[in-house]
Amino acid sequence: MRIWIARHGQTELNRKKLMQGRTDAPLNEKGIAQAKQSRKNIGDVHFDAVYASPLQRAILTGSIIGDVDPSEIIVDPRIIETDFGRYEKRRYYALGLPMTAYWTMPRIFPAPPTVETIDSMKERASSFLRELETKDYENVLVGGIMRALCGYLDEAPDGLHWERMKNCEIRVYEYKDGHHTFIKSYSLEKK
Repeated sequence: MRIWIARHGQTELNRKKLMQGRTDAPLNEKGIAQAKQSRKNIGDVHFDAVYASPLQRAILTGSIIGDVDPSEIIVDPRIIETDFGRYEKRRYYALGLPMTAYWTMPRIFPAPPTVETIDSMKERASSFLRELETKDYENVLVGGIMRALCGYLDEAPDGLHWERMKNCEIRVYEYKDGHHTFIKSYSLEKK
């Protein structure tokens, strides 16, 4: 099975450099164009299923990249984006020391009050992926809590992949014989 992990396209909150976890912001025009370009970049891949978080940006991105109607998206609340609590919609560079420390070095600093913990994110993502691995898919597209999904698929010792993905970046993994192998990344922007 190939598991394609896709980040959503740009929203106005992304453009304004504001924290966006569970705020249900839609894709903006650039975000829609990014998703269309990502679809072109991956060619004629057919997805047996497309999963997304309940947020509209993930559903529309999945629909465009997956080349399916939004009604065909399998919505799973376990892969909803991180809960940033009181930090939602705050500027990236004005979060204060506790949140900045946590979000840049989560292996060292704990989540501030009201913010979802790393353990919570990892548990949700691993529960979803363990169930996904029981399916008989050739190719499946997933959009949701990227860092935790990729941490599980990278088989990282601490379950984290903390490198930030760009809008509409896609990471492809193969799941075979109980193991995951990173295959390729598709990105619209230079890192």
